[in-house]
Amino acid sequence: MHQLAAALGADGKPTAMTFRITSQSVTGRIFGLPAEVPDPLMTEAAVALYEIPAIKHDAIKHDAGLRVGYWRSVSHLLNAFANESFIDELAKAAGKDPYEYRMAMLASQPRLARVLKLAADKAGWGKPLPAGHARGIALMEGYGTYMAQVAEVSLDASGAVKVHRVTVAADPGRMVNPDTVEAQIQSSIAFGMGPALMQEITLDKGRVQQTNFHQFPVVRMNQMPRIEVFIVPSREKPTGVGEPATPVIAPALANAILALQGKPLRALPMSSQGISFA
Repeated sequence: MHQLAAALGADGKPTAMTFRITSQSVTGRIFGLPAEVPDPLMTEAAVALYEIPAIKHDAIKHDAGLRVGYWRSVSHLLNAFANESFIDELAKAAGKDPYEYRMAMLASQPRLARVLKLAADKAGWGKPLPAGHARGIALMEGYGTYMAQVAEVSLDASGAVKVHRVTVAADPGRMVNPDTVEAQIQSSIAFGMGPALMQEITLDKGRVQQTNFHQFPVVRMNQMPRIEVFIVPSREKPTGVGEPATPVIAPALANAILALQGKPLRALPMSSQGISFA
C-alpha cells in the first residue's frame, strides 16, 4: 500500500511531497533479513525523479503471512506506478499538460528529459487522436537505464481497454546488441501489461484461488499493441535492460485512462477497479 501527498505552489509545481510504502519484505521472507534492517528491494524507484524542494520517504515492512517472491523489476513496478500516476493527478490538479508538467521539473536530469522529449515527440504528443483515444506518459530510471513510454489506449462501448500503441524512448548507455535491447523492451511491456491490466491473486481462507492460466491470464498476441522503440545513442556505461520497461507501462496505461475518464486509477490490476481488457 502506498500513501502519497503533495503541496502545490502558485505555479502548480509540488513544493513538498511525502511517500510511504507498506509492504512485505521479499528479501526478509526468503533470506531472513532482520526486522530492523531496511530492504532495498522494497524501495526501488520510490524517490520521485523530479525537482521537489521538500520530500520525505518512509518504508514500513509488514509481514502479512503470505509467501511472496521477486518478480520482473522487483519493486520498481509498485513504486513507479504510485509515483508516476500521482504526478498525473498533480498535473490535473494544477491544470497542466502531463508532459509539460514533468519536463518543467527535470532541469537537473538531462538524460531523463531527453528520453521524455523523444518519447513524446515520436508518439505525436499533443496531436489529435481518433475519437475515444487518449495518450498517457510515464518515465523512470531503473538499473541505470533511463526510459519514457507513451501509451495510446481507447475504451470500447463496454468500457474495455484496448491498447493500440506504445512508444518507448530508452537510454541504456552503450549497447552491445541493439536487437536484444529492443526485444527485452518489447517482452518487458508484454509482461508488465499483465499485472497492470488483469493479473490478480486472491485468497479464500488463506488459500490462493487461482490454479492456472485460465484464472491468471497472460497477454495474448491479439491484445498486444504496436510497440515502437527508440534508443538514445550513448557513450555512458552499459546498464540493465531486461526489466526497466516493465514498471513504466503500468502508469502510462493508467494515465491514458485518466485522460479518457477523468478518474484516477489507484490500484492494480485495473480489472479490480472494474476495467476490462479487450
